[in-house]
Amino acid sequence: MSCEFNGGPVHRPASWDEIMQYRTINKTGQSLSEIGFGAWGIGGGWGKQDDAESLRALARALDLGVTFFDTAMGYGNGHSEKLLATALGAARSKLVIATKISPKSKRWPVLPRDSIADTFPANWIIECTENSLKNLGTDYIDIQQLHAWTPSYVQSDEWKSAADQLKKSGKIKAFGVSANDWDPYGTVSFVESGHCDTVQVIYNIFEQRPAEKLFPAAQKAGAGIIVRVPFEEGLLTGKMLPGHEFDEGDWRARWATPERLTESAKRTEKLKDFLAADHPSLAALALKFCLSHPAVTTVIPGMRRRTHVDQNVKASDGKLLGESELASLRKHAFVHGWTYPWAQK
Repeated sequence: MSCEFNGGPVHRPASWDEIMQYRTINKTGQSLSEIGFGAWGIGGGWGKQDDAESLRALARALDLGVTFFDTAMGYGNGHSEKLLATALGAARSKLVIATKISPKSKRWPVLPRDSIADTFPANWIIECTENSLKNLGTDYIDIQQLHAWTPSYVQSDEWKSAADQLKKSGKIKAFGVSANDWDPYGTVSFVESGHCDTVQVIYNIFEQRPAEKLFPAAQKAGAGIIVRVPFEEGLLTGKMLPGHEFDEGDWRARWATPERLTESAKRTEKLKDFLAADHPSLAALALKFCLSHPAVTTVIPGMRRRTHVDQNVKASDGKLLGESELASLRKHAFVHGWTYPWAQK
């Protein structure tokens, strides 16, 4: 694939031999690139903002076979969605675009005490979808998601009626949820209900709990699994070591404390024993770990620069980790309980 950007074509490097692999969501029939484009970072909040480079990264992703792009109305108050509209317009029909509806309460995570009337009433779901359609410059959203979830909502007719209405009108193709941060179990009943098309969840070498219950449930139901935070917010790349200085405006400065950087560095150092020719870096190992679970449809690392795209796409080469290697990596699970700065109590 070659795409137009700033008046000229962007070509796949000769060394790349149609590397990207694709997986299908059984329930919807949608085909997604194994490596998707996580578009939170281009919306803002991760340090220096460079929209021109973000657009170049998006163009690079298109050229290297990325067909899945995940954003949210809350990423820069629609800024991420608008950048996607600018970069992806001509290729729209070949892509799968997902976005998310923020809780009306603007509080994360959604807790059992939070009434759905305060978080995701039907009129809010429809209003936000209309706004995202406008931001994205498209007539339909391939996967619309609630940006938080609590199990009691399975019984609610609010989101069901809104999702059904949006599907019938053709404004969305599929409907799912983004699991609460560090909550591997809260969406299991949603998947089992039969109303779920996709679940987005944190899963990586440290956070392996979704494989216990959520992944088997998704496989049985044919639902798609979208893996977010494959690098544990950068810790699993091995580049955020003790003394790491964050750019001004990078929210992780409040989360990755000196004590946490020290603890994670001890653990990532041990992971270097797993590096090999087809996963020569910790980042590549982290992506391969996620892709090696058969329930996973796609993995969405954040990619604000072209170098991020080049490095991440290489992980989708069809060479998965072996069972013995995966068994050894399972011993490196680390349930740390480090909640995000915005988490409501």
